[in-house]
Amino acid sequence: MTIISLQLPDTVFAALRKDPHEFIQEMRIAAAVKWYELGEISQGKAAEIAGLTRSEFINALSRFKVSPLQYTAQELAEELANAD
Repeated sequence: MTIISLQLPDTVFAALRKDPHEFIQEMRIAAAVKWYELGEISQGKAAEIAGLTRSEFINALSRFKVSPLQYTAQELAEELANAD
């Protein structure tokens, strides 16, 4: 496993009312959610980055108001066309 060191002002922890450990966990989740939302990573990989199970990650998506279903308009049209 790779360890990344990050220097942050102490004030960022107070701004979110989180201790450093909670802040880092929340940052991992937020990054994974955003990368998933952008279609850069799969749901499984995002859950891994976030340090969550896939079920927990889906709950995190809900908290961030991001759909767990990532379809382009074309993919959705194809799915609907094939549903008949």
